Amino acid sequence: MPITPTDTIWMDGEMVAWDQARVHVLTHTLHYGSGVFEGIRAYPTPAGVAVFRLGDHIDRLLSSAKILMMDVPYTAEQICEAVRKVVRENHLDGGCYIRPLVYLGYGEMGLNPLPCSVSVAIAAWPWGTYLGDEGLARGIRLKVSSWQRHDPNAIPTAAKITGMYVNSSLAKVEALKAGYDEAVMLAPDGKVSECTGENLFVVSGGRLLTPPTSSAGALDGITQQSVEAIAGDLGIQVVHQDLLRTDLYGADEAFLTGTAAELVPIREVDDRVVGSGKPGPLTTQLQQTYFAAVRGEVDRYKDWLDYVE
Repeated sequence: MPITPTDTIWMDGEMVAWDQARVHVLTHTLHYGSGVFEGIRAYPTPAGVAVFRLGDHIDRLLSSAKILMMDVPYTAEQICEAVRKVVRENHLDGGCYIRPLVYLGYGEMGLNPLPCSVSVAIAAWPWGTYLGDEGLARGIRLKVSSWQRHDPNAIPTAAKITGMYVNSSLAKVEALKAGYDEAVMLAPDGKVSECTGENLFVVSGGRLLTPPTSSAGALDGITQQSVEAIAGDLGIQVVHQDLLRTDLYGADEAFLTGTAAELVPIREVDDRVVGSGKPGPLTTQLQQTYFAAVRGEVDRYKDWLDYVE
């Protein structure tokens, strides 16, 4: 989806005009992909715009940086306040997508990143539904990709690393060119891992099943965690277990979750209709509750909201 520019971007403690937010062509991360990032959303609520699970996202950002041995020169609270400032000063009261990025700067080249300076940038802009309004309402079509998800011992899949998303882009393009909306990626052992940027769930026998993130090579999703908590509160059993592609074909319902995608039903996988081919009752209930939670309409989940004042 195209980006709608806003006024300013936070870069290492300063608000910089959108068109002036630049880095040198020899920036280390541009060459080697050794940066980490987060995708975060803010939503309008009755009490004002609020960032969804901001602290959890920034904790994961810093954890990703630690895995890459990047010494971030800001505390979690400093970065959280910078996020609030970006949303506030760009007047994004109707909600937005937020992209914090930790990257290695200009001045060193080569495969040893340790001498490089570490920079942080935070941008935000209005962004609609990642997989489209129709997909959100009716469900999307998936294809199992020929590209495998990373082996966790080849690249640390617990971190949200910029360079590792080349793998996702290859799978996404393959799916789109074949006429599908999104790709399912399998782990090296052939079991289901995740989609290109989302976690996967299936409903089977009234239970909610999802692959174990660490062993499947999938990112431990914050939206995934939120939906699991909502499911538990609704009395729906959640089980982390290995899944095969045929488990997707035979599911009663299926959906994916992610900050950008939110919660999207799956109506087909590899041209096999999932369930009735329409969003199922559990998927619909979880989707409705999730959207109510992020918009401050459910008291139980208000501690997930970080208000921008």
